[in-house]
Amino acid sequence: MNAQSPVNLSVLRAMSAEKQRIACLTAYDASFASVMDAAGVDLVLVGDSLGMVIQGRGATTAVTLDDIAYHSRYVAPALSRAFLVADMPFLSYATRSRALDAAQRLMQEGGAAMVKLEGGREQARIVEFLSERGVPVCAHLGLQPQLIHKMGRFRVQGREAASADAMRRDARVLEDAGADMLLLECVPAALGASITEAAGVPVIGIGAGGDVDGQILVMHDMLGVSPQARSGRPPRFVRNFMDGQPDIESAFRAYVEAVKSGAYPAAEHCF
Repeated sequence: MNAQSPVNLSVLRAMSAEKQRIACLTAYDASFASVMDAAGVDLVLVGDSLGMVIQGRGATTAVTLDDIAYHSRYVAPALSRAFLVADMPFLSYATRSRALDAAQRLMQEGGAAMVKLEGGREQARIVEFLSERGVPVCAHLGLQPQLIHKMGRFRVQGREAASADAMRRDARVLEDAGADMLLLECVPAALGASITEAAGVPVIGIGAGGDVDGQILVMHDMLGVSPQARSGRPPRFVRNFMDGQPDIESAFRAYVEAVKSGAYPAAEHCF
């Protein structure tokens, strides 16, 4: 597979099938996106994490569709190789019509090649509706930051047998509905492995162990500049890739190499 060729869904599926690990990061502007692209990052996400690391908010729920479309619009032209995914913000996919309008904006205005939405089987109709209309969808399972006000705090999901089984069923239902990719956040490594083994689409993890098809981190976390990282209490799955590196591009390259080789995540980054 040509490392310089643009990454698309077919390439990501082939990487998954061939056990070539997929390296993913968040980006929110052209400068960082360009450096990531040059460093070999396969997939870039304009995440609603921008609410916390760009806007300084305490949660992602205040991020609007205008915010995501704005940042995606300036990330997209900086990417010549990486695949661009944009988050669907809180309640932007509460109905099929709202979801379609949001996806249209993120793909037409924002230049995204895929949209990502949080939720399990309750989102199957939305995923199916979008998929039938040509919208590639990544379904986000496990910890769902947009539900923080219902959950009360962030915690690992799927530790109990019943909740793990439910997540496996959700993954299958969403894939059957047309999801082209799954993202698992903060789940036990064994659960991440079992969902990946059963899936027919690429599975990306953030705190989901080393046996998923790819890894993603929030850029500010892996550079050690997010509020959590600077507080000395980053999430368990975060590694500071700036350590020992002379510049940011070297940190991105170190991350890509660690993901591709399987050195990241190590045992201490897993649940």
